[in-house]
Parts: sequence; C-alpha cells; structure tokens
Amino acid sequence: MDKKFDEMTIHQKMEILIKDMVEKEVRYRDALKEFQKIYLETALRKYRGNKTLMAKSLGLHRNTLHNKAKTLKIKKI
Repeated sequence: MDKKFDEMTIHQKMEILIKDMVEKEVRYRDALKEFQKIYLETALRKYRGNKTLMAKSLGLHRNTLHNKAKTLKIKKI
C-alpha cells in the first residue's frame, strides 16, 4: 500500500475494510446494520444530539432518522 491511510479516498478506505469483512465472512445484513449504527452514532456526537441539524446534514427526514435510530437501538435520538 503506497498511499498513507489519511491520503486515501473514502472509497479506498472502505474497500480495505470491506475486503477484510468479506475475508472474515461477515454477513451482508450484519455489515449494513453495523455501518448504519456507527454512522448515526458518529453524526449524533458531531451535532451534539441536535436531531434537526443531524437529519438535515445526512439528507434524512427527522422522523426517518428517529425510526432508523429506534430500529438500530441507538439511544438518545
């Protein structure tokens, strides 16, 4: 790997992660669920719990965000 991780695009970084997940036989459904949960939890921290700003920045309706968080069992949304 010639490029440093910080210099890689998001696509390149995800390819590395996904290759590892496929190698370890992580199920597709589990991978998607984990990605969504981490993504929303990270955004929640960035916007300090402000659901309106968070939903807008993610391109989601606030109700959709709430329902997704409930499905993923994310607290404090």
